[in-house]
Amino acid sequence: MPSHRVRPERAPSTARSRRPAAGTPRRIAAAAALLAATVFAAPVPVARAAVPLQRVASFGSNPGALNMYLYRPAGLPPNPAVVVALHGCTQSAQVYADNSGLTAFADRYGFLLVFPETTSANNAQQCFGFFQPGDNRRGQGEAASIRQMVARAAADYGTDPARVYVTGLSAGGAMTSVMLAAYPDVFRAGAVVAGIPYGCADTVAAAYTCMNPGVDRTPAAWAAAVKDAYPGYGGPWPRVAVWHGDGDTTVVPRNADELRDQWTAVHGLGQSPDRTAAIGPDGTRREQYLAADGSVAVEVDRVPSIGHGTPVDPGTGPQQCGATGTAHFIRSICSSYWITGFFGLDGSAQQPGGLPAPAGLSATGTTDTSVTLAWGDVAGAASYAVYRDGARIATPAGSPFTDTGLSPGGTHAYAVAARDGAGAEGARSAGISATTTGAPPKCWTADNYRQVQAGRATANGGYAFAVGSNQNLGLYNVFTTHTLKESPAGWYVIADGTCP
Repeated sequence: MPSHRVRPERAPSTARSRRPAAGTPRRIAAAAALLAATVFAAPVPVARAAVPLQRVASFGSNPGALNMYLYRPAGLPPNPAVVVALHGCTQSAQVYADNSGLTAFADRYGFLLVFPETTSANNAQQCFGFFQPGDNRRGQGEAASIRQMVARAAADYGTDPARVYVTGLSAGGAMTSVMLAAYPDVFRAGAVVAGIPYGCADTVAAAYTCMNPGVDRTPAAWAAAVKDAYPGYGGPWPRVAVWHGDGDTTVVPRNADELRDQWTAVHGLGQSPDRTAAIGPDGTRREQYLAADGSVAVEVDRVPSIGHGTPVDPGTGPQQCGATGTAHFIRSICSSYWITGFFGLDGSAQQPGGLPAPAGLSATGTTDTSVTLAWGDVAGAASYAVYRDGARIATPAGSPFTDTGLSPGGTHAYAVAARDGAGAEGARSAGISATTTGAPPKCWTADNYRQVQAGRATANGGYAFAVGSNQNLGLYNVFTTHTLKESPAGWYVIADGTCP
């Protein structure tokens, strides 16, 4: 991959991009075609023994003009899980199958692999169109084609609709973000390898900025982009793992932080990890963010001393996989082994620690701005984790605990988990709701145009943003509607379906 970046306006005129937007000058369409050629490109891979893939000629209307390939392990069980694997630029389905190591775990654990493939007819460097509005929206272009591949796999092999997963490298990692946001009802979990958050880029120029130096937005703004991708969807949301090399200068490590912020906020979690550990032969740093039931909702794996690519660890050991003869498959840790485990396809379950859930959680007192909680002691607990609305807010030594700084008339959900001396959490308690006293906050439901006209939001760049919190409300028009809550005075937050 070149170390320099070619500016879009200087891209060669021979580059061609499929379906440029109406009115787009030819030189900008050409730049779009070469976006990842300048930042994601890899040399043509060397020849190697090929993993046997099956081409599927027809899988629907295929609006994104993609190719579909399958890897079916011997002895595929009934109702198997399916993993969609998205290659990087200048790569192909075959290259990704040959080098990522995913097929070894499909053989071992019996799941189906779908390898979508884009072509030079779509993009001069065979990059998925994560930065093109015609391809990164639900029901459109490449995103819709990938969804149709999942449906075809289900029709042909009876795959389990509750066990559909997606992963990808670089431009394929960015497209993984697209699929998780646009189709949260399809994908149970995903793993983004050296990718960017959803909603960061809809243009060539924006994509450059997202990749390097990266874009810093609030967790709430990132989460709003995901939720706007499928309006009206109420969950459950996919679990997400993020893999990123510390030395990546193509898609800088800031993107791992922004992806974490995006998906922890979507899940209603804070941005401080609940568990950390070192994994693999290279000491990859793992951060985990736990859902209310103690399972891992979001995970960030930071791989030391590698640049831009898929981490692999060639060999025959149980935690080894992949090959390094092709650019951007980097010897370090077998990420596919750990991703397979994150998906739960290795037979393991995402379990909390060994301590039991505290019993008897109750709200023993409320004021206008506080809720006091009490619960029963757990033998062996060194401390407790208190969760409000899905986010951990405190780790007191014991009961009781008073949650302060709340708004009058607000209702919140609480749960508590015991922690051992190492900080590992056990199962969370049954949840309760508690409402502070006093008048509830004021709420307004209106389209974005009227929210702006009323002074509860501002418009910038075609989007509306809530005053105070600066949450992205989506397009500034009369078709997008949100409920805004004012608390405190002059500070507005999105409260769709939750405001009294």
